[in-house]
Amino acid sequence: MKQIPSLPLSHFRETQEESELIFDGTVLHVYRDKISLPDGRPSIREYIRHNGAVCVIPVTAEREVICVRQYRYAVEQVMLEIPAGKLDTPDEDPTSAALRELREETGALCGKLTYLGLYLGSPALLSERIHMYLAEDLTFGDTDPDEDEFLEILRIPLDDLVELIMEGKIPDGKTQAAVLRAARILDSRS
Repeated sequence: MKQIPSLPLSHFRETQEESELIFDGTVLHVYRDKISLPDGRPSIREYIRHNGAVCVIPVTAEREVICVRQYRYAVEQVMLEIPAGKLDTPDEDPTSAALRELREETGALCGKLTYLGLYLGSPALLSERIHMYLAEDLTFGDTDPDEDEFLEILRIPLDDLVELIMEGKIPDGKTQAAVLRAARILDSRS
């Protein structure tokens, strides 16, 4: 694998001098910090702290992905995504949360769960870390969505889902990252 050259961390480090909570919501906590830049000059950083989240790409033996379609209020549109959800607390085990979200949103249990890595959707202003998983060896039971979730469950062939992503028809970043990583892993096994 090709190595990416890097500068020492001290070349980039910003140091917090003061921190002010300016909004404390249920899911989002907005801060304004006074910082020192690497060269010592002062600056301001505004950002959102979030407990974190998980997403799961459930793939059947037939290479179909169990997706959900739901309305996303912030962007005012119905989105096609893989199952996902927030961590209930900052220290909740992401693997447990992934299994919970998979079952709640799709009714699936998995015999094999593979960690795909971390996704940072907007690291300039959001601390949310999304842990991505591939779920295989699926069995299905009843769904149990949260009371404010209205979902449609769809099965889409993995290759078709990759094509939709490459055509720009699935704008959700976590879905793009997890599906492309999972496709590469699954294709390497063939």
